[in-house]
Amino acid sequence: MKTIGKSLSIEEVEVAPPKAREVRVKIVATGICGTDDHVLKGSFPNVDFPVIPGHEGAGIVESVGEGVTCVKPGDKVIPLCLPQCGECSFCLNPNTNCCLQTHLYQSQNLMPDKTSRFTCKGKQVYHFLWISTFSEYTVMPDSTVVRIDDAAPLDKVCLFGCGFPTGYGAAVNTAKVAPGSTCAVFGLGGVGLSVIMGCEASGASQIIGIDINKDKFATAKDLGATECINPQDFEKPIQEVLVEMTGHGVDYAFEAIGRVDTLTAALASCHRGSGVCVMVGEPPPGSQLSFDPMMLFTGLTLKGSILGGWKMKDSIPKLVTGYLQKKFKPDVLITHNLPFSEINEGFELLRAGKSIKNIFIDF
Repeated sequence: MKTIGKSLSIEEVEVAPPKAREVRVKIVATGICGTDDHVLKGSFPNVDFPVIPGHEGAGIVESVGEGVTCVKPGDKVIPLCLPQCGECSFCLNPNTNCCLQTHLYQSQNLMPDKTSRFTCKGKQVYHFLWISTFSEYTVMPDSTVVRIDDAAPLDKVCLFGCGFPTGYGAAVNTAKVAPGSTCAVFGLGGVGLSVIMGCEASGASQIIGIDINKDKFATAKDLGATECINPQDFEKPIQEVLVEMTGHGVDYAFEAIGRVDTLTAALASCHRGSGVCVMVGEPPPGSQLSFDPMMLFTGLTLKGSILGGWKMKDSIPKLVTGYLQKKFKPDVLITHNLPFSEINEGFELLRAGKSIKNIFIDF
């Protein structure tokens, strides 16, 4: 549980039974995502405290409320940090995956009826993105949970709750990377490395990984990067380096960090006539992007991508099945398996650049 200005504390929390159209899940495994670190630092928008963070988990349905038909007790499931209600105008639109129930449009700190299912020592505790996977048991609306194959190992497929589909989908769905193309990926964390997997699967001929942490280069190359560069090794801006490496700029650039300066560099590294720049990382609240609009005049495109463009309920079970068929290898992203009691140590590893994905079990 997180209180503003403090590290996570492990507390005994009462988790109420699910109400109508709600599901209570026993979390078996959960990962840390950079977004969770933003919550701890107070830089994720519209979060109320005290809160139970976590949004990259997998578990087993313990009980369901009235009217729930999508899952039943005993099902293996992945909680979805991006809802799919299936009813709003966005869900009915094939060109977007951003349901109107998402935190971008309404608060997900309390359940839809504006009450919490969490209490600690008699006091209300807030939900995070409705799913709060840093809890042994958690309650969520049925729009934010999906059943997966019973054969799926939960300590692996918890990555399908956020990091892997976010990066992989940015390449295959949002950018639609073409065979033989050139790509640049800014940031080689779990999301950026998943972008590389998507570019490689799409047949890109040149995939350039960019990060100031050279320890990530070997993993990036194992996953399909043809070369990796550190901006600190050059005296000129990294966008100029990329233009020189490729002749006229890359066909596709992906910003997977969440910084406006690297997003501007990614945009400037693209081919001016037909390049596509994809914003994958979430920038800090209130930040502003500034660039010469003439860059867009001849055809360069700037696009955003949330959760890889996947309609989550429709797509996550299929991605998990693909994993079981060995079509993807996100296991490579898992560098540490830790007991939940060491969750603060996991955040320290992430911040120090000593881990890619930390998975927590043994609640």
